[in-house]
Amino acid sequence: MAKILIKNIKGLFQAGENIPKYKKGEQMDNGDIIENAFLAIEDDQIIAYGKMEDWGGINDWRDLEVVDAEGKFVLPTFCDSHTHAVFAATREEEFEDRIKGLSYEEIALKGGGILNSAGRLQEMDEDTLFKEALERIHGLAEYGTGAIEIKSGYGLSVEGELKMLRVIKRLKAASPMAIKATFLGAHAFPNEYKENHNGYMDLMINEMLPKIAEEGLADYIDCFCERNYFTVEQMTRLLKEGAKYNLIPKVHVNQFSIMGGIKAAVDHGALSVDHLEELNEADIKSLKGSHTMPTFLPGCSFFLSIPYGKARQVLCADLPLALASDFNPGSSPSGNMQLLTSIACAKMNMTPIETLNATTLNTAYAMGISETHGSITVGKKANIMITHQISSLARIPYSFGENNIETVILNGKVFHSNLKEHEN
Repeated sequence: MAKILIKNIKGLFQAGENIPKYKKGEQMDNGDIIENAFLAIEDDQIIAYGKMEDWGGINDWRDLEVVDAEGKFVLPTFCDSHTHAVFAATREEEFEDRIKGLSYEEIALKGGGILNSAGRLQEMDEDTLFKEALERIHGLAEYGTGAIEIKSGYGLSVEGELKMLRVIKRLKAASPMAIKATFLGAHAFPNEYKENHNGYMDLMINEMLPKIAEEGLADYIDCFCERNYFTVEQMTRLLKEGAKYNLIPKVHVNQFSIMGGIKAAVDHGALSVDHLEELNEADIKSLKGSHTMPTFLPGCSFFLSIPYGKARQVLCADLPLALASDFNPGSSPSGNMQLLTSIACAKMNMTPIETLNATTLNTAYAMGISETHGSITVGKKANIMITHQISSLARIPYSFGENNIETVILNGKVFHSNLKEHEN
């Protein structure tokens, strides 16, 4: 049984036995940090932590690795609760189109965007799709991501959606990262159903959902509820049908417009409502008293030059919030969660501690893995990251684009370390 002891930790973030499932309002600026700390891991679990002055020493050296973290912080790994990390090709040409003046919606209307990715995915075989996706998400782990939600939605056909979800199922088995799968057949209307929206709704409900349930391919169900995509009524119908297969909603709403999608999602027990670049008081009211996590995707706002979510409005309403990458080839081609904290601080007026709560504890909740991830708590998975020697946790968002993570431990084993590289 492998054991790791990390000693002399400058600050142990999100540590405690009474950490809530998520933080909200003023709680968001509390990091529950233990200074001059130790952390003990056995097999794949956290077994002890505390102040160095309370550490009892080492009684059994067998199979024990000791890590001296002097001057370094230790945090639970990031949980990225909203990604489209399985895709067939990047979309640089659309990036250039936007530079030349076309909007994301204009590109989509001329056959780009989601339909572009869907067309390319149909041409790629499952094994290649799996191999590239595994390499892609493991690259994200080097920046501290230890858990990730991945959506389908580039299939837009029975065969295509099943292929994507089967790839995600294979990723779950092959990777030490915690992975959740979300069915997003309602990402866009494929060309053959452009004039027959009811026909595509029927296809998802009558053919896709039963097969997904039969193979156990999805944990959640999603819908892009937005103008030019799916209406509130269509989303509501889909969520009701998904509930018959125990698929919990995690939905796209309020990216470009306010349509009442947040209230409808909350009414149907959504675990999270994601995007929220547009938000009004009625939406805030709908979220109060609910168990739905508002999730902002500032990487998308940055890349598309659209408004940033009103984080301070949400926090002032004593609500929680999460931050996820929306990693995808079209509107947010970065899954670097450290960079995400930088954007949230600079553009959404969030404090460094608020962003770290929003990318660990609160995103674990938005993924449905609060019992095992998101905090330093006895019995939880030993998914942690160790920083380089830094002056404070604010260094993570401050030095945007820099990788401040030295070592990533997943399930109690070192997954990535650039310790030697850093020391040289």
